[in-house]
This record gives sequence, C-alpha cells and structure tokens, in this order.
Amino acid sequence: MKPLLALLLTFAIAVLIGYQILKPDPSLPILEPRDINPALIDADLRHRATHKVLPFTLVNHLGDTVHLDDVAGKILVVDFFFTRCPTICPIMTENLTLVQKAISDRDDVMILSHSVTPVADSVSVLARYAERYDVNPERWWMLTGEKKEIYRLARQSYFTCLDEGDGGMQDFIHTENVALVDGLGRLRGFYDGTDQTAVNQLIHDLSLLPEK
Repeated sequence: MKPLLALLLTFAIAVLIGYQILKPDPSLPILEPRDINPALIDADLRHRATHKVLPFTLVNHLGDTVHLDDVAGKILVVDFFFTRCPTICPIMTENLTLVQKAISDRDDVMILSHSVTPVADSVSVLARYAERYDVNPERWWMLTGEKKEIYRLARQSYFTCLDEGDGGMQDFIHTENVALVDGLGRLRGFYDGTDQTAVNQLIHDLSLLPEK
C-alpha cells in the first residue's frame, strides 16, 4: 500500500508541476471597436480593425499644456468627471486614490482625469480638487481644455460614454466608466469607477501590463 501511495503522490506532484509549466500566462484582451458595445462607438469606427487612442492637447492641474506624446509609452487609467459633481465623481476619485497608491512605485502608469465641465473647472479649481485628494502629479493629472476636444476623446478615443452629442453647449457627459490603455495606446479594459470590486480588478489588471 505504501509504495502505491508514494507512486500516486509522485504522480500528483508531477501533474501539478507540469500544469504550472504549461499553463498560459494571464493576459488582457486587446479591445477593438468591434468588441465594444456599439452604442459607445461612432458608426464610422465600429468596423475598424484596429484602434489606438487619439492625440490630444489639454492643460493639467499644474497649468502645463500636455499632449499624448508626454505620456507616450505609459499605461493610462482614464476617467471623466467634474469637480462640482455630488454623486458618482467623488466616489470615482476616491477609488482612483487607491489606484494611485497601488502604482506609487511605477513610473510607467499615469491616471488621466478629464473634466467634462472644463469652463467651470479651471486650472486653479482643478488644483484645489487635486490637493483635496492628495494627487501626485507624477502619477495623476486632472485635465481641462476645450470641451469639444474632451468630449471627442471620451467618445472617439476611449469609448467611455454613449456616442451621442456634439460637445456643444447642451451636451453633457456623466459616466462611471474608467478605461485602461496599454503603452501602445490600445484599449485593454473598462471598469466601473464607483464599484470597489471593479477598481480592485483594475489594480490587479495593471499588474499584467506591460506584457513580458
């Protein structure tokens, strides 16, 4: 009986070792427009084979004009908010402080929070808001700029809200969606920024990027 048990134990250990060697490394999908809810995608983009986030020119809460080139090669965590929001935005921003903490030792990740009321959210207003949440500008920018530019990014670059509206006076975006973008500008995930479980998943998924 003892030799049989030893043999079975040896076999079980060998199977476990083999599984560990052969199992695929965890990875995140590359999300193309065809993989995303069509309601979020401009009709002209729905059948595009590949997608990368669009260039931008915005101003961060330090008063610096910034471009996509300034975060080239970085993994991006992207959301849309406004400082006077009394509902979902404070929850999202508080949850993003957890992301900031998780990436404190990573210089390859940047959080980009875009104001959807850029006229009201001037640099000084954003600076005060950033101070309230202890934002580290080396890991997190709060952004303002032209409304049409920001709304174009939300709808045609990051696909975080319904593809309705033109960025005009009556247009308004209010979304809990947070997008994850890899260092090559490809969309890799969407998360509910108001949900703690989803934010924990985002933090975990950041550990899978960049791929080895």
